[in-house]
Amino acid sequence: MSLIDERQDFSNIADAFLLHGSMQSPAFLDGRLCALLALKDVSAEAWLEEVCLSLGVEQPRDQASAERLLGWRRQTVEALSASEMNYEPLLPDELFSLAEQAQGLKEWSLGFLEVCEETIDKEQRATWSQTLCEAMDDLPALARIDTDIDNSAENENDLFALTEHARMTAMMLYTEQHPGQPQVEQSDAPVH
Repeated sequence: MSLIDERQDFSNIADAFLLHGSMQSPAFLDGRLCALLALKDVSAEAWLEEVCLSLGVEQPRDQASAERLLGWRRQTVEALSASEMNYEPLLPDELFSLAEQAQGLKEWSLGFLEVCEETIDKEQRATWSQTLCEAMDDLPALARIDTDIDNSAENENDLFALTEHARMTAMMLYTEQHPGQPQVEQSDAPVH
């Protein structure tokens, strides 16, 4: 099985970044990736170029790294367009402290908003549902969340709810920009 087909998670991508000499979190770029896919249908080549630019390299250091970075994009496209609506932002998981998880959500939100601010105009926003507009209006607050939090059940629940809000906003943006992808509404009409 090729790395491009392997399930990518936060640690896989962070390791790929380290191989390129970068200590940055993948969360910011994942936010950008999600918004780019929703608003511009960013190609695999353009995505690889963006990641390399962010990492300060001209190209991935080897085939395996390129496959991992392209697999990240493929996985995100598939999740955003799937009828299961199972997209998950690429964020630090339970192996990280809640403060690190909150920092990841903050960085993801900053990346997502950066692309939105560069891309969205008033005419485009006018076509959105009220629900999407309200959800998008909440994202700047996620980009300012306090990340100096202790590990507690209350903070964990709050962070889960905020992450779920970001996830749903990303999926709403994608589905409204790509009508019919995913096909989430089922017809009650009989099939002949």
